[in-house]
Amino acid sequence: MNTRVAIIGAGPCGLAQLRAFQSAAAKGAAIPELVCFEKQSDWGGMWNYTWRTGVDEHGEPVHGSMYRYLWSNGPKECLEFADYTFDEHFGRPIGSYPPREVLWDYIKGRVEKAGVRDYIRFNTAVRQVSYDETSGLFSVTVQDHSNNRVYTETFDYVVNACGHFSTPNTPYFEGFERFGGRVLHAHDFRDALEFKDKDILVVGSSYSAEDIGSQCYKYGARSITSCYRSAPMGYQWPQNWEEKPLLQRVDSDTAWFADGSHKRIDAIILCTGYQHHFPFLPDSLRLITENRLWPLKLYKGIFWEDNPKFLYLGMQDQWYSFNMFDAQAWYARDVILGRISLPGKAEMQAENQAWREREEKLQTAQEMFEFQGSYIQHLIDATDYPSFDIQAVNETFLAWKHDKYEDIMGYRNKCYRSLMTGTLATPHHTPWLDALDDSLEAYLQETPRLKSAV
Repeated sequence: MNTRVAIIGAGPCGLAQLRAFQSAAAKGAAIPELVCFEKQSDWGGMWNYTWRTGVDEHGEPVHGSMYRYLWSNGPKECLEFADYTFDEHFGRPIGSYPPREVLWDYIKGRVEKAGVRDYIRFNTAVRQVSYDETSGLFSVTVQDHSNNRVYTETFDYVVNACGHFSTPNTPYFEGFERFGGRVLHAHDFRDALEFKDKDILVVGSSYSAEDIGSQCYKYGARSITSCYRSAPMGYQWPQNWEEKPLLQRVDSDTAWFADGSHKRIDAIILCTGYQHHFPFLPDSLRLITENRLWPLKLYKGIFWEDNPKFLYLGMQDQWYSFNMFDAQAWYARDVILGRISLPGKAEMQAENQAWREREEKLQTAQEMFEFQGSYIQHLIDATDYPSFDIQAVNETFLAWKHDKYEDIMGYRNKCYRSLMTGTLATPHHTPWLDALDDSLEAYLQETPRLKSAV
């Protein structure tokens, strides 16, 4: 009987795993039977935008946290696939900070070229995964919404690639039930135009707070107030944006903060992070962790220590993204193909602890992305994934951090050089603050579209 591998999710991680196996097959290797279960109707995971919030057309919790007008908040040069460049996909240089639809098109281009779509069963939600010690097989129970049926199949390996930016972490603050405006989590934020001419409060001080607040500023919010738990973001915000210490309570239209100040507000957006949430897994297989650079119990950041035939991709806090998922997927593939042997559990735990101890000493952003870069280098050194200059990626991250502190509303106008091809990005035809149409068509056109187009 052929080895069978289940892959849960057809977002960037799941697609990386399919591409890894396809690349081995293209070089003549015999690969397992692959089945990828995707609960959405198309691939791309978070990058596959939906207007829906709450539940989808099948009653499933909406996976995506993507919103209209999202542009990359980090240089595309730091996430570029080593085996499929932006130059190859678009046939010409583009800017360093493309919008969501442009990145989705790029993600799709690689897997369309690889021809892996037939491995994916769309509109199919995983309901339960269990492991039988006697047979050494996993049973995966799924609900096929296209055919209105529930069925179970067995697999030798399961790769959990469903991500961890889907289930919101939603804190409560006193008075929420009495507040007269809208309270929503970033997961349900879809369109900054909803908040035009409104006074909004953004709770949080990380990337979601920074970006959603910036989107609301760009599309005409009257004022933005962001509040922090430990430290302000500290950028040079526009005049109508102020930072406050943590929210304490609200009444019908006013927010009160830890410094005793208060402000009238129309809406509250909770940019308070996400949970690692896997309701289809038993406790024996379920990763429980905060969002951090080195979750414990995952050998090489991938293999579940208690059962290494169960794998996780992309479960780390992320500086790197697409190319880190690739590095993990290629390593996972080579273990499944028998090219790399795993040690015993005690050795796995010792190595894991050593990585965790390194992580706990990190203090600066630079130390953090260099740590993650060293992890990626460690993985790709063991496989045939195309090597790329991780030190140069780290230097680009460093320049990006500098650019944001120089001009938080203008850093997306900067251009960087590809670490894969050496090509210098070209400035976008319209400065980010003035580019109100985020469509692929508008982005790739040679001349700017008038503001009135949106």
